[in-house]
Amino acid sequence: MTGREKLMSDEENWYRRSDISSTFLKGLKVLSAFDDATPRLTLAEIGKLTELDRAAVRRLVITLVDFGYVEKTGKTFSLTPKILTLSGSYMRGNGVGVVVQPILNRYSEEMSAEISLAGVAETEAVYIAKSILAGSNISFGFTVGSRLSLLQTAIGRMLLASRDDSFVSDRVKNGSLRAYTHDSIMDRPLIRREIETARRQGFAIVTNEFEAGITGLAVPVGSPMTAKTVIGISAPVAVLRGNENRAHYLSVLQQCANELDRTQFES
Repeated sequence: MTGREKLMSDEENWYRRSDISSTFLKGLKVLSAFDDATPRLTLAEIGKLTELDRAAVRRLVITLVDFGYVEKTGKTFSLTPKILTLSGSYMRGNGVGVVVQPILNRYSEEMSAEISLAGVAETEAVYIAKSILAGSNISFGFTVGSRLSLLQTAIGRMLLASRDDSFVSDRVKNGSLRAYTHDSIMDRPLIRREIETARRQGFAIVTNEFEAGITGLAVPVGSPMTAKTVIGISAPVAVLRGNENRAHYLSVLQQCANELDRTQFES
């Protein structure tokens, strides 16, 4: 074993499974149950989504209410703005507002298209930042913190293309698939081949799979083999149809990704 391999091994094995706090993990599962589809939940619904027993759910929710991260309205519960303080620390610590945002905005204006920066959150892709495009009358309804499929979006496949084979195999095998449109690929081996293509060519493109009439294009921030974040755009199919149009948007995206990489943005 080389010195580097030993260091990596030590870093990966610095704790044991028995060191993990199961109660804290359950609390995080409760927080994760709330999303755009289920912003308000009853105790029973939280229990169903988290697969925790009612007594445990009740104690965890009471604790979260007491600390101000969850509020109760009638029989339902929802997250409070205080939850944003957790993500805010990440955003400020990584210069998202002062470094990343201006870069995204500048290249977004050049393309007249919104650019999103995303990373992996376990089984999904999550938006870390989005450009602000002045005068834009098109929005796809996603915000910072929105979660996307890893398997059926350009951003997701590019993120997977940048991970090691064992990670990719696990997500392709166990990740959820949904027929978002008639063109959504539901064949896992075919999705794996699409990920390999993205890794080989350095970008991912998905048309009509996640949303009918929309093409997604994504590139890695850094090396296609090791990038922790990617940037991408979504546009009507006609905008990215044809080699010349696609090459233009791809070139601008890659320039944006290179500039972000040079800032040493940490994901």
